[in-house]
Amino acid sequence: MAFQRETEALAQVAGRLGWDQETVMPRGAAAQRGEEMGAMEAVLHARRTDPRVGEWLAALDDSALDEAGRAQVRLIRRGYTRASKVPGRLAAEIARVTSVAQGVWAEARAQNDVGRFLPTLAEVVRLKREEAAHLAEGRDLYDALLDDYEPGMTGAEVEAMFAALRPRLVALREAVLGSGRRPEPLRGHFDGTEQMRMAAELAGVFGYDWTTGRLDRSVHPFSSGSGTDCRITTRVAEDDPFNCFYSTIHEVGHASYEQGIDRAFLLTPVGQGVSMGVHESQSRIYENQLGRSRAFTGWLHARMRERFGDFGVDGPEAFYATVNRVVPGYIRTEADEVHYNLHILMRFDLERALIRGALDVADLETAWNARFERDFGVPVDMPAHGLLQDVHWSVGLFGYFPTYTLGNLYAGCLHAALRRDIPDLDAALAAGDLRPATGWLRERVQRHGGLRPPRETIARAIGGEPGPEPLLAYLEAKFGELYGL
Repeated sequence: MAFQRETEALAQVAGRLGWDQETVMPRGAAAQRGEEMGAMEAVLHARRTDPRVGEWLAALDDSALDEAGRAQVRLIRRGYTRASKVPGRLAAEIARVTSVAQGVWAEARAQNDVGRFLPTLAEVVRLKREEAAHLAEGRDLYDALLDDYEPGMTGAEVEAMFAALRPRLVALREAVLGSGRRPEPLRGHFDGTEQMRMAAELAGVFGYDWTTGRLDRSVHPFSSGSGTDCRITTRVAEDDPFNCFYSTIHEVGHASYEQGIDRAFLLTPVGQGVSMGVHESQSRIYENQLGRSRAFTGWLHARMRERFGDFGVDGPEAFYATVNRVVPGYIRTEADEVHYNLHILMRFDLERALIRGALDVADLETAWNARFERDFGVPVDMPAHGLLQDVHWSVGLFGYFPTYTLGNLYAGCLHAALRRDIPDLDAALAAGDLRPATGWLRERVQRHGGLRPPRETIARAIGGEPGPEPLLAYLEAKFGELYGL
């Protein structure tokens, strides 16, 4: 555990290099940062595959350990086994190339130039396929990468889950868009500095611990770190404050999970979120079931009026409808709850085909644009609204996207249990008091970190097995009422 603690500390340092790159690093430092990240990964990989770890694991008597000890050993053993399958030079090269690729993607996105990015993406895909081949040992390549983000989950299980969600999501979307109701969008100019002040207030309202966190701006909002250093970023568009506010709330959900883990687990494998699906359950329930609820948007409407004056939305009910407008837009992170999972279903199919070799990078933009028009009914108008909108593939996060929808599914289950246990929750939300909800989530989910496997973590929190029905029922009830269905 002493050896592992040093490894975890070095991993946090590597993560801080990534945060710095996304927020304050000089643009001209990208190539050097790639070398630095590669060097850090080489050191980390050597520690993760150190033969002494294997010897210590072999000597352990798991039956003599308590629950936390068994969990630590389970996660260390899993990490050692996986890391030992990947050559050190490949791990370092992936870290170096993806660090540089992130800057290439940002430049290409700013210039709407797919051609500038595709050669770099092809190199990332080549390296990730090689990594997957080492990990899979003859099994499905995509499953090997998915297991990094949602241990125990397979692509076939994800495909089946998505197949169960799609018909009702599509039916709901068609009913909403055909209802004839069109809530007014937000219009006007919203000062960026004032948006950041409001974002900071929202972070505090949702329980973000400022003594162990900070808020900055980046191209793509993200959360970084764990334990006593959990940082978040957001972005600002002066004609769309919701982008800033709800990105902030979303990232606070991630950071609150890390901040809420029992400090006894600090700098250990158990001392971080157990999976990205469980992580997304926290960010999505903060952002949607709580942050976009009728009760909370009533409070938010009043606060926005105080900060920005009259912005043309007449009253809290109209504001609630505006916050929850259903529009088939281009951008995943700005998508309403009805469309959001359709964005993920598309990305899952495309990235799975890329890793399996069924789709070439050269054909990816054409495949993206055709699928988007089929699923959303509008053609992609520019690359920044299409293939270039997400950072994930540039940094090698293949297998990550399906965890967003898995997180939504878990969030639906948690929300139903939360409402069951706190029947007067809306009264607190209407007063801008998130403590009953966030306290419940901290006790049921967050404080346990990686103590138990992902599905068991959710099952214990809700008192039953998770499934898609609570999410679908929530969406159909909420938007059925909003759109008179």
